[in-house]
Amino acid sequence: MNTKTVTRLAAAAVGAATLLGATFAVGQQMAFFRIGTGGTAGTYFPIGGLLSNAVSNPPGSRACADGGACGVPGLIATAVATNGSVANINGIESGALESGLTQSDVAYWAYSGTGVFEGKAKIENLRGIANLYPETIHLVARKGAGIKSPADLKGKRVSLDEPGSGTLIDARIVLSAYGLTEKDVKAEYLKPNASGDRLRDGALDAFFFVGGYPTGAISELATSSGIELVPIAGPEAKKILADFKFFGPDKVPAGTYKDVEGVETVSVNALWVTSAKQPEDLVYGVTKALWNDNSRKLMDAGHAKGKQIRKETALDGIGIPLHPGAEKFYREVGLLK
Repeated sequence: MNTKTVTRLAAAAVGAATLLGATFAVGQQMAFFRIGTGGTAGTYFPIGGLLSNAVSNPPGSRACADGGACGVPGLIATAVATNGSVANINGIESGALESGLTQSDVAYWAYSGTGVFEGKAKIENLRGIANLYPETIHLVARKGAGIKSPADLKGKRVSLDEPGSGTLIDARIVLSAYGLTEKDVKAEYLKPNASGDRLRDGALDAFFFVGGYPTGAISELATSSGIELVPIAGPEAKKILADFKFFGPDKVPAGTYKDVEGVETVSVNALWVTSAKQPEDLVYGVTKALWNDNSRKLMDAGHAKGKQIRKETALDGIGIPLHPGAEKFYREVGLLK
């Protein structure tokens, strides 16, 4: 699905939701549920597409028992391309989105009014639907750029991702752990696909990306021009883990990207979040649809990270309250007591 198609779908969803009052109740024929994702070259966008397929069940669809949609009856969910975590949370708060994907660190900061949200109003209506999968911090370097550690980024041309992205926040944390700030690098603020293009052309030395591996933009870059992954390890990484409890140790295995050695790094969790203002019945239905057998098949076949989206880890590392609808489902299946 290209960006124009997503934009048309989103526009249609917004218009129809406005006409219908954007509410959900038993007996309503149609409801819309927008899922804010990220750039089209990242991991959030295809995962958002899988989620929308899993929970959608438009009017007139064949019944699940007949091989049709197994989602919420009458629901049309759409994956909307955005600038990522921060933008999705702001969209949920403003009502421009019904839900979105976000990093666990960004969700915690938004809800508590700390970190990058310090001095701003707490987004107290932010609620969790599920933890999805680990999001790995990639530091991608141009082959031969001489970057063996984040400390080597000093004076280099580095993309930190767009304003509003969780990647930008985490890139700043990594730089700080290695004694650097944005002023110590020649910082640019580009989406992953634009960063890849500039790296390939020799106009960029490195870029940060936070997302599930493998991601399309990095895979294509590794195949077409060759890259190196820079480890985020050693005492600096240990300090990150000690200072920020929502990070965990991680590793990108060798061969994940063509001819690229494995590296140690750190990761956060990818969460699916919504607003406390969303109806309990709706979010209960969405959560239940996420974890049915049909959705399991979609996740396993749809993306490498889809296999890591497991009901058994749905409550790991969320860090914000669950939506009552999601909480109801997890209690029913015994994941909450």
